[in-house]
Amino acid sequence: MRVGVIQLNSGNDFKSNLAYADDWLSRAADAGVELAVLPENFTFMGAGDAEKHQIAEPEESSSVLAFLAAQAKRLGMAIVGGTVALTSKESENLRNACPVFSATGERLALYDKMHLFDVDLPGETWRESEIVEAGAHPVTCDIGDWRLGLSICYDLRFPELYRYYSHKGCQILTVPAAFTEPTGKAHWETLLRARAIENQAYVLAAAQNGTHPGGRRTWGHSMIIDPWGEVLCVCRESEGIITADMDIGRLTEVRRMLPALSHRRM
Repeated sequence: MRVGVIQLNSGNDFKSNLAYADDWLSRAADAGVELAVLPENFTFMGAGDAEKHQIAEPEESSSVLAFLAAQAKRLGMAIVGGTVALTSKESENLRNACPVFSATGERLALYDKMHLFDVDLPGETWRESEIVEAGAHPVTCDIGDWRLGLSICYDLRFPELYRYYSHKGCQILTVPAAFTEPTGKAHWETLLRARAIENQAYVLAAAQNGTHPGGRRTWGHSMIIDPWGEVLCVCRESEGIITADMDIGRLTEVRRMLPALSHRRM
């Protein structure tokens, strides 16, 4: 299956961001991509929490979910829709949710980010839990013969989530992200390759890149990594799309040569 990972530099203009996503998804389809992955917050990377509340919508009437469904059907291409800001029925906080659509436009899954980015970095403090409601459950879905395990950004630092997906038979791990520049420079590639190696799975990591409103800087370096931990392609800077052909035979061979998954004791 040919996959495409899209890297964006989203801003605070909702309509412009949707137009950019439309364009890049169309380019992906033109390149023969069967499964495309968008980055976290692809519709909005604003400076303030109040703005995020303004663009959040109920799941039942989300214009972004409708947009992604329509794009998937129009292009005949499955889409992992980065993340979408949804209102919550449980609290005043928002949901940071990753949807997956089939090539016919059917919604296959919706995963709410489980691990929230509450950190104090040199010169930066982030408290995602002040605005986002944490998800409660891992989510998988099937696209053809492939099973996907869904995650978002900071989830990448919690290997037990991906081990769960491995146990559930996932061969693909998707990571839409908006990694900060300092943490991305230090850890992004190392963590992505580790998740691929330890779970002997393909990793599709779509990132935000560059400077956003409010001065936030994201690392970019979107990647596609194979089950041996080899980086098949990377988009280092600016916007762009990278593609690769995933081979179920390659995955099976890696798991046969080094059957670590069958050697687990815990």
